[in-house]
Amino acid sequence: MAHYPGTRKGSLAGVEMGFFVRAVSRRNIFAIVVGALLAGVPLIGFNFWLENLIDRQGEAEVGTSGRRAIALAEARVKDAVGALDGLAARGVDSCDPAHIEAMRYAAFITIPVKEIAVVGPDAETLCTHLGLPLGERTMLSSELLVGAAGYWFDIIKLATGEHMVRLRRQVGASPNAVAALVPTTLFLPQVSTRGGPFSGYARITTRQGTVIGEVGGRPREDVGPNFVADTKSDMFGFDVEIVNSRTRIAAEHADLKWFGFFAAGVIMMFVTGLIVLLPQRSPRNPVAEIEKAIEAGEFVPYYQPIVDISTGKLRGAEVLVRWRKPDGTLVLPGAFIPLMESSDLIHDLTRHLMQKVCIEAGPAIGRRLDLKISFNFAGKLFSEPTIVKDVRDIFANSPIRFSQVVLEVTERDPIENFTETRQIIAALQGLGVRIAIDDVGTGHSGLSYMLKLGVDIIKIDKMFVDAIGTDRNSTTIVETLVDLARNMRMDVVAEGVENFEQVMHLRTLGVRLAQGYVFAPPLPGSSFLQLVEAIDPLQPATTDSTASSGERLKVSA
Repeated sequence: MAHYPGTRKGSLAGVEMGFFVRAVSRRNIFAIVVGALLAGVPLIGFNFWLENLIDRQGEAEVGTSGRRAIALAEARVKDAVGALDGLAARGVDSCDPAHIEAMRYAAFITIPVKEIAVVGPDAETLCTHLGLPLGERTMLSSELLVGAAGYWFDIIKLATGEHMVRLRRQVGASPNAVAALVPTTLFLPQVSTRGGPFSGYARITTRQGTVIGEVGGRPREDVGPNFVADTKSDMFGFDVEIVNSRTRIAAEHADLKWFGFFAAGVIMMFVTGLIVLLPQRSPRNPVAEIEKAIEAGEFVPYYQPIVDISTGKLRGAEVLVRWRKPDGTLVLPGAFIPLMESSDLIHDLTRHLMQKVCIEAGPAIGRRLDLKISFNFAGKLFSEPTIVKDVRDIFANSPIRFSQVVLEVTERDPIENFTETRQIIAALQGLGVRIAIDDVGTGHSGLSYMLKLGVDIIKIDKMFVDAIGTDRNSTTIVETLVDLARNMRMDVVAEGVENFEQVMHLRTLGVRLAQGYVFAPPLPGSSFLQLVEAIDPLQPATTDSTASSGERLKVSA
């Protein structure tokens, strides 16, 4: 009788399978069925909750985006109208050099305005503050602006194909008018309510229905339902339509659906235990993860040196943040700062960084009175009354003196209450803390902050530093900022300096302080302290503690 390889193995497998079937047959089939039914009930309820969550989030997102877009459009128009009213009050209505200079200054301090021009009786552009060839311009539409008497709201097309909003008004009895050009893109949302890029569809129209601009592709209705919000401006009659695809929002929660199926399977195996535990379980929550990371001290300060380019001496550092995870990986701020600002964790992070710097670098900085340490402050922190107490409590018992602390105003959205913010800044300055404006010349943090907030330092954005020596306009802007800061008794710091040619240009323009990779990248605490000791070595001083306590006593008094 022949024997084939594997015959015995197959026989054993059959015996084992028979044993398994008999074992299953001896189980309580009724309990398995009940477990499956119990698992199905929470699964159905979970799906129902998830669908409602998607609906609520979608409606809230389009509604908030619509309100933000209206507020943005109204702010753009009010800024432009304010600039034009100021020019009209001064009688600016011609291409005389003095009038062009007035228009140039108005354009410089009015962030959304890209061009100010004198317009003739037939709405033709006679000259602009830029002094450049005009090129072909086509007026696509024109109508009276609701809410601003005497203003016309035009949509024009430049020779480049770009569409611009033009606001214009007559100047007294003159046949000419002054006009301000604002890109239509500045009337549209660019950032979602959760801090990322805007991913829906937005369109803004005038009261008469003329399309000012639109962004994104309108979701197809045949693919699935959409969330739609229609928001109107009571001030200027604008109408903003925001559309978001329900399919897209549902796709963002796909991991929750898989979680539901997984939970149902677990319930089948552990009916009694997970009926109690399931409500406490939740999908991965990035906000909770960041909150735990703050408590665990995973966010660490990095220091980018600030150098006096006229003497080569170290003058301080800007504190930046890195997320050092337990496995050693470093996460850069762009991945978590927007989420922290939108979830109000930015206050906890800022307080944690200040405390960490006091412990880590406080003794070295406190013994060198010329060194300043800068912290980035989100604009919303200046609307919190407790921030003054936080700063006082942290630095009152620290080697770092209040006079060595610089708080940099960073703002993704415009400051809403300048009066309240100015009061808090004044209280901080009363402690001896200095206030800086970060990224001057870009975004909302512009010259209006310099004029209204009473700050001590301005930081010129890297965008202008990169163009120094190659772009005449950027050089002129830096010159103007330096002159303005000197007249207002402010210090100037240039950011993002990457080569020595830029250093030479900045010296020529009168800039004294700078930071960037040409000097050093952001350094961890140990490396920064080594740099400080190498550049400015000191012997142990016995008077530091006395001086520190004296300053604290004055503050307490």
